Amino acid sequence: MQNRINIHPDICNGRPVIANTRITVQTVMEFLGAGDSIEEILEEYPSLKREDIYACMQFAAKLMANHYEVRKIA
Repeated sequence: MQNRINIHPDICNGRPVIANTRITVQTVMEFLGAGDSIEEILEEYPSLKREDIYACMQFAAKLMANHYEVRKIA
């Protein structure tokens, strides 16, 4: 995953992207969340590889492994 996901402040406002592209992890995860299959994403973005999609899922899973707390701000 380390070689497939990059974060650089000058690319896509510092959002995590698939290496050597401007396709964000968020974009891929939104497609998956909308019910698109990996095959459909690969058709939409022919420059991607299956491993890129898996790297996005691993990246998102690692983010969610952190402890979050939701609080109301007064």
